[in-house]
Amino acid sequence: MRILVVEDEIQLLESIAEGLRLSGYIVDTAENGADGEEMCYIQDYDLVILDINLPKMDGFQVLKRVREHNKKLNIILLTARSDVSDRVKGLDYGANDYVVKPFYFAELEARIRALLRRKAIQPEADLCCGPLRFDTAKRRAYVKDKELKLTKKELGILEYLLMNMGTHITQYEILEHVWGDEADSFSNTVRVHMVSLRKKLKQATGYNMIENTISKGYIIDENK
Repeated sequence: MRILVVEDEIQLLESIAEGLRLSGYIVDTAENGADGEEMCYIQDYDLVILDINLPKMDGFQVLKRVREHNKKLNIILLTARSDVSDRVKGLDYGANDYVVKPFYFAELEARIRALLRRKAIQPEADLCCGPLRFDTAKRRAYVKDKELKLTKKELGILEYLLMNMGTHITQYEILEHVWGDEADSFSNTVRVHMVSLRKKLKQATGYNMIENTISKGYIIDENK
C-alpha cells in the first residue's frame, strides 16, 4: 500500500512516515500543499494524509483540487483540536476522515486500515479468501489458523492482491504499491518474490491461490 503524507511540521512528518514504513507501507512525503497536489497527480496512491495548515497551498485547496480529478482516493485530514469548523469544511470538500492533533499513532493507523478495507469492500479487520486469512492489524497471514512464515514483501504483495480481489494486478502495480521507489522497474524482484509466495501458499492450501495470466497479471479470486 502506498501512502502520501503532506505535513509542514518536519518532525511530525518524519515521525508519521517512519512509523508507517515500519508497519510495511510505502510512504512518500511532501512539506507543502503545492508539492503534495502535484504528487497526487504523478503517483497512484492508496491513501493521502493531508494537513490543513500548509505553506504555498492549504490543505482545503489541495483537497478540493485533487477531488476534481480523483473521486476514489482515500484522504485523511490532520486538523487542530479546536477547529470544529475545519473538520466540517474538510468533510464537505470530500475528505474521507480526519484525525485531531495531537493524536496517538495507533489511532491514525487504525483509521488508515479502516479506509483501506473500505476500498476493498471489506468491513472486517481480516481479509479472507477460502482458507486464507490476512490480519490487517497484525499484518500476518494464516491458513486454517496456522500462521504462514512470509517476508515483509511477500506480506505486502499478498495484502495488495487481497485488497484488489478478483482483479488482475500487473507487476508494475505491485512495484508501485509494495516497493515504491526502492525497486528498478526492469528488475526481476517481483517475479522472485511472487514465486516464493505462490509456493508457500500452495504448500499450505494444496492449490495455486495466485493465478498468473499472460498480459493481464496476477489475481486472487475467491470464486476460483
